[in-house]
Amino acid sequence: MDSITVLREKNILLGVTGGISAYKVCTLASHLTQAGAIVNVVMTEAATRFVAPLTYQALTGHPVYTDLFTTPGEGLPTHIAHVGLAHLADLLVIAPASANTLAKMASGVADNLLTTLALAARCPILAVPAMDVGMWSHPATQANAAILRERGVHFAGPARGRMASGLEGEGRMVEPDVILGHIRRVMGSAGALAGRRVVVTAGPTREMLDPVRFISNPSSGRQGFALAQAALDQGADVTLISGPTVLSTPVGAERVDVISAQEMCDTVLATTADADVLLMTAAVGDYYPAERATQKIKKSEAGLAINLIRTPDIVGAVASRRLTSGFPRVIVGFAAESERVVENARDKLLRKNLDLIVANDVTAPGAGFAAETNQVTIVDRRDGVTDLPLMSKAEVSEVIIQHVVALLPELDSSTGI
Repeated sequence: MDSITVLREKNILLGVTGGISAYKVCTLASHLTQAGAIVNVVMTEAATRFVAPLTYQALTGHPVYTDLFTTPGEGLPTHIAHVGLAHLADLLVIAPASANTLAKMASGVADNLLTTLALAARCPILAVPAMDVGMWSHPATQANAAILRERGVHFAGPARGRMASGLEGEGRMVEPDVILGHIRRVMGSAGALAGRRVVVTAGPTREMLDPVRFISNPSSGRQGFALAQAALDQGADVTLISGPTVLSTPVGAERVDVISAQEMCDTVLATTADADVLLMTAAVGDYYPAERATQKIKKSEAGLAINLIRTPDIVGAVASRRLTSGFPRVIVGFAAESERVVENARDKLLRKNLDLIVANDVTAPGAGFAAETNQVTIVDRRDGVTDLPLMSKAEVSEVIIQHVVALLPELDSSTGI
């Protein structure tokens, strides 16, 4: 896992309570550590019956705290564990959060190190409930969760699924990657894009020839989804418009699924009417068939001729409307090229009146549609050219968002915002 900027060098308190889901939290602890966070684990006595403290210590590289009267580790600002840990924390995550612990937190009970930390902490708290169906649905648990939400505690889940008891229903702990998404959302909530609306398009479009065949391209959507996550990390309200892809939606993004170029065009125009930023990452097809067969086209020895019509120019339509509406403030285009990358990108930027364009040579090793890495050049309206080395698509996305953040105040002032 790549280091994650919004988590790098952040102090995450990871509270583990008694429940079978505690074994999944080992994966979360590992992910947080690999992302660059400093992870201190606090376990209730019941939690140690499911996973040994040594496991978490090995995964995080830090001592595990189980006792209210334990002397804190090196670097904590006081000799009292619950005070030192609480003052140092940027976020307290409780996973799994049992019904018992939620009840104690709602009532202000502090009878172990974790519940005492929940009272002493002045950082955000994220609770990740995990319990049997009847326990979660019980009016007492629901009332406790409502009280905690009113006090500002964030919740991730629970999800529906099969329980250890064999029952099916709501109460299952959400998966570690989903918890990580919630953590990123909470940690980035006060970022440079807080209060901004960002629209991101991703993936391919499909133009149907008949009920079973279509014209498309091999875009995976990874770069667009990574951009949506990078915008979320900076506190943006993100709408992710996606063509057909198997990727999971980043936590916090509002996803709209489309298929054809016309569907994407209609959705983009609707969602950018008052947006701050459009990141037009999708690989939109250039043509659609003049006629779609209602039945499967049969194979013929004579071959097949298809009359193609140009698809709508989505980013051009948005840029044209901006001349009168002023929205979106920033339009970022993308250019997948196979030759004269910078020249073609600059020409597209000027023709379509964009603020930035991100160009890449899709024939370069590691930079094609399906790759997990990318090597791009960012071109702006002042002839600025930023060449990036081969990087993960997540890293590329962070650099692009930095450029967007730098542009927004300038464009706001030019339109009197």
